[in-house]
Amino acid sequence: MRSIEKGDHDMSTVSVTGAILAGGPKSLLGGTLKALLPLQEEAVIVRQVREMRKLCKEVIVVTDTPKPFFDVLDSSVRIITDFFPGRGPLGGMHSALRLARNPLVWIVGSDMPFVSAEEARRLMTGLSDGVQAVIPIVGERPVPLHGLYDSRCSESVAALLTAGGESMESLLGRVPWLGVPAESDAGENASGFSFEIRCESDYERARSLLHIARSTG
Repeated sequence: MRSIEKGDHDMSTVSVTGAILAGGPKSLLGGTLKALLPLQEEAVIVRQVREMRKLCKEVIVVTDTPKPFFDVLDSSVRIITDFFPGRGPLGGMHSALRLARNPLVWIVGSDMPFVSAEEARRLMTGLSDGVQAVIPIVGERPVPLHGLYDSRCSESVAALLTAGGESMESLLGRVPWLGVPAESDAGENASGFSFEIRCESDYERARSLLHIARSTG
């Protein structure tokens, strides 16, 4: 895999892989994978893939339960599993970074129905020599699972997992990253890109927001 090298100033020419992390106990809601919850008659993950394709030349899904995704995703979406199973988002992130075919990887969680290619594209302007990740900042809080990563970060993630670390905060302490205040996010209580379906009420809110948008659109 080619890494981002000094002199790669025109980031608009760099190919991007989109990676959706769809594993672990937090990927379930009421026994159903959040990625497969229906929103306007299509699964959350189908919405995510469509949005990612606006920017990404490759889209991959990282999951330890690949079978349920075969019926909803077309064959162009790569489905891979964890090298470090059962280690949460970091385990999925490692596989995504290690196996991505492009030097940049836009990583999101499978419970984020409103991911934004526009926001990810804006993050690309922050990549430069010495920066391996660009993370959106929403309300003074970094959102690592809507970040853009140099594939070289796989080495740092592997080292952290080997040492027993599992938190995203620990990763940000190991890689050189840049925080970029978000412009297109309306916050966690609206349909911004950082919105996560954590519980049933979040899911109902996402459905309601889409219904309103459809009615007024």
